[in-house]
Amino acid sequence: MEALLPGLFRIEVPLPQSPLQTLNSYVFRGKDRHLVVDTGFNREECFQTLSTALQSLELAPEQTDFFITHLHADHYGLVSRLAHPSSRIFFSRPDAEVLETWEGFEPMIAYAGMNGFPENELRQALDQHPGNKYGTEWIPGLSVLRDGERIHYGEYDLFCVETPGHTLGHVCLYNPEHRFLISGDHILGDITPNIQCWSDAGNPLDDYFRSLEKVDRMDVDLVLPGHRSLVMDFHGRIAELRRHHEARLREIETILAGDGQMCAYDVAGKMTWDIRCDRWEDFPVAQKWFATGEAIAHLRFLERRETIRRSASNGKLRFHICGKPSIH
Repeated sequence: MEALLPGLFRIEVPLPQSPLQTLNSYVFRGKDRHLVVDTGFNREECFQTLSTALQSLELAPEQTDFFITHLHADHYGLVSRLAHPSSRIFFSRPDAEVLETWEGFEPMIAYAGMNGFPENELRQALDQHPGNKYGTEWIPGLSVLRDGERIHYGEYDLFCVETPGHTLGHVCLYNPEHRFLISGDHILGDITPNIQCWSDAGNPLDDYFRSLEKVDRMDVDLVLPGHRSLVMDFHGRIAELRRHHEARLREIETILAGDGQMCAYDVAGKMTWDIRCDRWEDFPVAQKWFATGEAIAHLRFLERRETIRRSASNGKLRFHICGKPSIH
């Protein structure tokens, strides 16, 4: 546990068997009420670490509220075990609607199959998916926060900042007085947030670019991310993240220009990934899942820019170059 500012602490919660390694949970200790930002997986290692740290800070459960940056199990999975009946659980409306209407992975499986992902491999990946294994045991009552709304804990005014992209309802917390941003998975320091797409609805990479542009206008000296190290060069890191995705878009255009019509799964197999495997066939299935979802998000962005088009045959979607490159 690390004290960052008066009454503000960081707890590194282990994420066993995850390449993310740890989750940064942030705690605001106040006089009457306390706030915990993100919780970790619903598994015993996470529970023991976080609950022990909260006890050492002398946070009474009945005086503790929770803010969840987004709907991924490493951020919200433990909240049902930690929350007291008197706790408020702050969440975004779009991600709350996903929780409330969840009908399982079948629509995602069907869409992934249309994009070339072998169904037998996909079901294997989803059986081991952290959201499937380590999600919340039940859906507690949620207090929806919208863009610009304020909550107050300890000596800090915290403003909700909607930043869709990593998920449809991703939100950050901003303190203008001390110029810090709790960024969840919107801005990470030494890894890039995964932007995925698993339906024909929306354009998550475009959402992500717009969210980066939105926060880039803010005065921030310190970024408190959901994973790994703190970020000191806020605007510089935003520029790096933009360049990363622009390079991804150029790479996909080059792949399609050279290989003609391709489905997203095959495009992902030709993209460059930071993983210790020589061949796409050797990737762990879970990593193929993340890679294909990211490929679809970038293909969607290019499709909406009318740089590429899709065609459908035999139940599969394929993409091809049709216009001028959108990223130079």
